[in-house]
Amino acid sequence: MAGHSKFKNIMHRKGAQDKKRSAQFSKLSREITVAAKMGMPDPDMNPRLRAAVNAAKAQSMPKDNIQRAIDKASKGDAENYEEVRYEGYGPGGVAIIVEALTDNRNRTATNVRTAFSKNGGNLGASGAVSHGFDRLGLIEYPGSVGDEDKVLEAAIEAGADDVESDGESHSVWTSVENLHEVARELEKTLGEAEGVKLAWKPTLKVDVGEDTAATLFKLVDTLDDDDDVQTVWGNYEVSEDVMEKLG
Repeated sequence: MAGHSKFKNIMHRKGAQDKKRSAQFSKLSREITVAAKMGMPDPDMNPRLRAAVNAAKAQSMPKDNIQRAIDKASKGDAENYEEVRYEGYGPGGVAIIVEALTDNRNRTATNVRTAFSKNGGNLGASGAVSHGFDRLGLIEYPGSVGDEDKVLEAAIEAGADDVESDGESHSVWTSVENLHEVARELEKTLGEAEGVKLAWKPTLKVDVGEDTAATLFKLVDTLDDDDDVQTVWGNYEVSEDVMEKLG
C-alpha cells in the first residue's frame, strides 16, 4: 500500500479543468438526475447520488441547481438517460475508454466515432481495450487536505488499497465494493472528497511523445466537449518536459 504518481492520468492533465462552466454543470446535473432516478432521492440513502452531489459541490455548483437536478428525477419528468461505454485506440495506440450518459445512442455513437477518426484514432468494439484496465473505486482529494503521509495514513485506516499523490492532488484507490464505505471513513478524517466514482485504472501505461501527445489531447478535448460524454480514461503518461513544450 503505497504509491506516488508523478504523471496524472488522462482526466487530470494540465488544462483539463479549463472547461466551460455551463457545460460542466450540465454534465454534473445529468449524473445527479440519473443517480436520483436509479435510487432514493436522498443523498444519505443513495451512495451514487451522494458522490454526484459532492462532485457538484466541489465544482462550486449552486445548491439550487443541485436540488433542481434531484427534483427532476423525483417528479418523473427527466429524460431517460442510458449509460454507454465506448472503447477505442487513440494516436500511438493509446487505449481510451469513454463513458457517456445519453438519451440518443445513435447521436452519441456517431459523435464519438467521428472524434476518434478525425484525431488519429479508431473506435473499437465493446471490450476492445477494457481488458487492459482494472475497474476500481476512486476517491479524489485536493493537495490542500494534507501531505502524502497524512492521506496515506487515513487511507490505510479507512481500508483503501492504494494512494497516488502529487503536489496538487491525492487519488485513493479501492475495490468497487468498498468504494462508498472507504469514502465515508475518509470523510471523517479529511472532509468531503472532490470526487467519489468508479474508475478505469490502466494496468500498464504508455509513454507518449510530443507529436503524439498533441494529437491525443485534441482527441480527448473533442470527446470531453461532447455533452453526452461524462468521463474519458486513457492508459498513457506524458512527461513534464513534453507537457511544458505543449504549454
